Amino acid sequence: MTGGNRRNFLRGALAATLIAPGVTLNVFGANARPAGEPASTKVRWGLLVDVNKCSISCDACVRACNAENGLTGRSETDAQWIRKVTLNNSATEEIRSAPVMCQHCASPPCVDVCPTGASFKRADGIVLVDKHICIGCRYCMMACPFKARSFVHEDHDDQATHAPRGKGTVEGCTLCVTRVDAGQKPACVEACAKEGGALVFGDLNDPGSEISKALRQYPAAQLRADLGVDPGVFYAHLK
Repeated sequence: MTGGNRRNFLRGALAATLIAPGVTLNVFGANARPAGEPASTKVRWGLLVDVNKCSISCDACVRACNAENGLTGRSETDAQWIRKVTLNNSATEEIRSAPVMCQHCASPPCVDVCPTGASFKRADGIVLVDKHICIGCRYCMMACPFKARSFVHEDHDDQATHAPRGKGTVEGCTLCVTRVDAGQKPACVEACAKEGGALVFGDLNDPGSEISKALRQYPAAQLRADLGVDPGVFYAHLK
């Protein structure tokens, strides 16, 4: 598949999927943010999904996310921070698979509509929800074009200490912010490395990072790039 065809496949298939309901990895130890030091605009964390390596039958990223953040997945109403979608290209009859999560946009619509400021973006690009001031209005869920936010319907007494969850609030992928601040990679990325290695995580502002090098070398697409929200998650065909 040529570069142009790859780009068109990604844009067309991903856009059609989302508007419907519905890479050697190393520990970052040296990049841990010192305790007490605020996030900086010098860094913008991002994620690259290699759809060539993402197996339709694999859900390691989903399972890792659930385990890391205390998501049970036991009921239809439980929160879903990351989900696998199937991409169909009717022109070429290609079928691909890819994970979709919070896209950590540079201009996140969820932040714009939040009446309390509970939805916010850190200086390093990670989009989060402050559970202390979230009133569960769900405006952010309606504003998100990627269906990446979930409402907590049930009480939870088995929460992970680093990922508090509260009934009546909204939540979504945090890029495993506590792990990132500790110099590690998100749980989904580490789990994927043991399977197909389809996820690349790193600093989009660092031209020497693995993700930046891959984005320069291969054609990549953002979901709903036409909206101008500049997602921090990219999808590409890597060799």
